[in-house]
Amino acid sequence: MSVMNRNDDSAPRAPLMDRLTGEALPVLAPIILALAALLAIGSLPTWLTLTLAGLAMGMMIFVMASGLTLVFGLMDVLNFGHGAFIALGAFVGVTVLRGVFPEYLAADSVTLNLVAMAAAITAAALVTGALGWVFERVIVMPVYGHHLKQILITMGGLIVVEQLIHVVWGPNEIPIEQPATLRGSFTMGEFGFEKYRLFAALLGIGIFLGLRAVLKRTKIGLIIRAGVENREMVEALGYRVTLVFVAVFVAGSALAGLGGVMWGLYDQLVFARMGMDNMILVFIVVIIGGLGSVEGCFIGALLVGLIANYTGYLAPTVALGSNILLMVLILMWRPQGLYPVAGSQ
Repeated sequence: MSVMNRNDDSAPRAPLMDRLTGEALPVLAPIILALAALLAIGSLPTWLTLTLAGLAMGMMIFVMASGLTLVFGLMDVLNFGHGAFIALGAFVGVTVLRGVFPEYLAADSVTLNLVAMAAAITAAALVTGALGWVFERVIVMPVYGHHLKQILITMGGLIVVEQLIHVVWGPNEIPIEQPATLRGSFTMGEFGFEKYRLFAALLGIGIFLGLRAVLKRTKIGLIIRAGVENREMVEALGYRVTLVFVAVFVAGSALAGLGGVMWGLYDQLVFARMGMDNMILVFIVVIIGGLGSVEGCFIGALLVGLIANYTGYLAPTVALGSNILLMVLILMWRPQGLYPVAGSQ
């Protein structure tokens, strides 16, 4: 009898341990990648510099991709026009920085620089959020449930927005300087890291923590997640799921605009095709992370940023294809992505 009790007590533990192990393994992937890169690079200062650069790049990609993974995973919308919000946000941010706050941008004051950055980011998020509402109502709403039509019509919307950018801002690239106090690098012995990249990494981490808190710990997050699982039940309880999902689309568009500002300052250059050019990385991150998963998007962005910098240093000839190879390897390991939400039960 004691043997039977012992077996009965231990029976539920195996699935629980398997689930916990499965949830923990993706978190270890960036650490394993970083340690492997340290062995390959051999120089600690070089590795630290590349790692911080990869983290900063990953966080900027995460900000751009987080909006798409919410829309893609929670609303089942293939929005190939997401790049339009990235490009438009970058141009709006540059207009604010160069046209309204040029003195603040050039001032040797952290406070004034942050005011200018906050104004640019806020303006970009408001404009792209408003465009996202129009985009969803006019372009996306008529093709809900039709993925092929979604791809075609949202890609057309991206092209239209790019042409409108040409009309408003002209066809030429626009250079933009980083805030004065975020230029240059910190140095610690042989190790150096750029101030702006550190700022971008911290901002990306803050946005991730904020999104996770909203989705996991607030009533609106509960409604969103419940609406994905059982829309009819949530609507029967008196909640208008359609309005909630429209708000998700607007928030995703605003995040893309914010990411566009950060990426434009990272490159110190904005151009109309920058959204379309970044969509490859954005989709790779969304697919690696698992559709609808903010946590997966975060880990995927870290992996993409790190591997791009490591391979760029170790093997520049294969750097362009390294992210595709990473995606293939991840999907061979976990076909639904690191932390799938949509379609997973």
